[in-house]
Amino acid sequence: MTETTAPTLQDKAREFVERSSVQNTILGIIIFNAITLGMSTSDTVQNSIGGVLDVLDNIVLTIFVAELSLKLFAYGLRFFSNAWNIFDLVVVSLGLLPDKAGLSALRGLRVIRSLRLLSVIPQMRAVVQALLDALPGMGAVIVMISIVYYVFGVMATLMYGDAFDEWFGTLGRSLYSLFQIMTLESWSMGIVRPVMREFPNAWLFFVPFIVITAFSVLNLFIGILVNTMQSAVEAETEGEIIKLRDLVRSETDVIDEHVLEMHAEIKALREEIAALKGDGT
Repeated sequence: MTETTAPTLQDKAREFVERSSVQNTILGIIIFNAITLGMSTSDTVQNSIGGVLDVLDNIVLTIFVAELSLKLFAYGLRFFSNAWNIFDLVVVSLGLLPDKAGLSALRGLRVIRSLRLLSVIPQMRAVVQALLDALPGMGAVIVMISIVYYVFGVMATLMYGDAFDEWFGTLGRSLYSLFQIMTLESWSMGIVRPVMREFPNAWLFFVPFIVITAFSVLNLFIGILVNTMQSAVEAETEGEIIKLRDLVRSETDVIDEHVLEMHAEIKALREEIAALKGDGT
């Protein structure tokens, strides 16, 4: 008989923090804390139940610290091998900053604890992971758009800088104005049409810029994100198929073993019956 080793205290702690009920409770506390932090921004609410909100905030912070301490005990150094655990540790640590003069602004960063929703909900983790995976491709697009911006910025400064110093007087102003035009925020009546009063053919400069940046580059960003998320979904699906295939293969191996055992037993039974028949004759 094989002896089973009793679970250690560390194993029990790991089993406890991995329970779905515990994770759902932490999720509810995060949502509750986000609501109370939003309520604390209201002067009316702060004057009426400000003390209660502070007590609730300290209780929530204590629960978060206890949860992370339990995870550190349960996983040991493996705790730091998970990027989401490090994220939670940084977010909760910001809430431990003292609420004193000069640090009150940093204390306001406690609202970042709401970002723990990203690490608790698996679907959100998948979205964030897809965004991180898309960064290399997005970096190439950013380099390309930066070159386009620089070329158009220099051209705008040389062509329209003297007449419209506020928008295109320097390269920096030109880049900012072009960024505003790319976002399509008051670009026509605010910038382009006034420029066209002085330079009627200015549309030949601004329309291609909008087409290149606002339409083409934006679609490139969206295409990269969609492609990355689709690849992540396909990889996850393929992983599930592999797990299912391994499970079926293991079950098939077990069935084959049972069939072989039954075949051996039948063969032995036949030999025994043949032996008995030989003795009878």
